[in-house]
Amino acid sequence: MDTLTLARALHVLAVVHWIGGVAMVTLVLLPGLIRAVPGPERLRLFELIEGRFGAQAKLSTLLAGASGLWMTWELDAWGRFVDPASWWMAAMLAVWALFTVVLFIAEPLVLHRWFHARSLHDPEGTFRLVLRFHRVLLAVSLVTVAGAVLGAHGAI
Repeated sequence: MDTLTLARALHVLAVVHWIGGVAMVTLVLLPGLIRAVPGPERLRLFELIEGRFGAQAKLSTLLAGASGLWMTWELDAWGRFVDPASWWMAAMLAVWALFTVVLFIAEPLVLHRWFHARSLHDPEGTFRLVLRFHRVLLAVSLVTVAGAVLGAHGAI
């Protein structure tokens, strides 16, 4: 097996884990907590469950970034980032960069404290806002994944 094939497999596995986890949080965990768990307990339970995924998501995004960089390097595909026909390449980079900034910078420095403080004051509004944010991230991620699969196979 060549390194490009291995990088592609690792890239797909990392993206499946990462975006699949975002889908789980967005479509199952947050709505379930909002419907069934009272405000103070909701925050504790969300931090417990999502915290475990957050650590895993950091590893997945690092692996997706490293494998994506390797494939781009091996294929000398740098020009695709500015080719409108390969919009999905720039979209993959943008989604990856957004999640990386959120996971490694915004969340530990700002978002965790903001979320905790706001949840204690207004759990309903905070969780609805977080759910909306997750829905937008998930939608953008899924469009990007679909575009990448179609683009990589010459369908668009």
